[in-house]
Amino acid sequence: MAEFSGRTAVVLGGSQGIGLAAARQLAGRGADVTLCGVDQASVQAAVADIAGSVQGVVLDVRDATAVRDLMAATGRIDILVCSAGIQRYGTVVETPEAVWDEVLDINLKGVYLACGAAIPLMPRGSSVVVVASAQALATQQQVAAYTASKAGLLGLTRAMAVDHAAAGIRVNAICPGSVDTPMLRHSAALFADGSNDAEQVLEQWGRSHPLGRIASADEVASVICFLVGDGASFMTGAEVKVDGGLLAGIGVALPD
Repeated sequence: MAEFSGRTAVVLGGSQGIGLAAARQLAGRGADVTLCGVDQASVQAAVADIAGSVQGVVLDVRDATAVRDLMAATGRIDILVCSAGIQRYGTVVETPEAVWDEVLDINLKGVYLACGAAIPLMPRGSSVVVVASAQALATQQQVAAYTASKAGLLGLTRAMAVDHAAAGIRVNAICPGSVDTPMLRHSAALFADGSNDAEQVLEQWGRSHPLGRIASADEVASVICFLVGDGASFMTGAEVKVDGGLLAGIGVALPD
């Protein structure tokens, strides 16, 4: 019998990147999956890419009514993966208020809306995984809005874990480092120049991780599947780093 047979999963941001990999693995392990994305083309492509019981829905996670209607239409929800997110660059001085609101509304408020609508439909033994970031714990330069949104997700994860533990609902967060996703490749293209193309930028970013490379989306999705599975039944409120050792070291080098 497949591990997640008989369980219903909703994956936000499920048409690309980590969310798509999670939807694929959950469906492959027997779950009935609803994946959500922001445009019809990517949603259709994702559904066509996945073997198993899967349906796709176009959803803006900022739309409270649409989020609530989706969850209500799904009915019982055993697994919720919150992977929708965007990256924008800039300090607080450089970031326009509209961009700040966009990042916080998608990355943080979207999770609040989704969990607020889904948790009342989740039976005992259900699980939520929130996709945060290594930058929820430490930050690079010029990502003020993104870092704020991801750090907020860790606080929200802890709050939900405590609030809903008595109902038997577990809530955990993962903090990936650099992952080979369309979002990361878009960022790499922004920093490409005459001396480095996007692939070389990705390689440079990979070398900043002690394991010497960026992760695949499937590697991160495997951790998501572990957290929603029975093997993680005593884990809630956790912040799981999936970062190739990125946050394990400090930037102090011994002299040669």
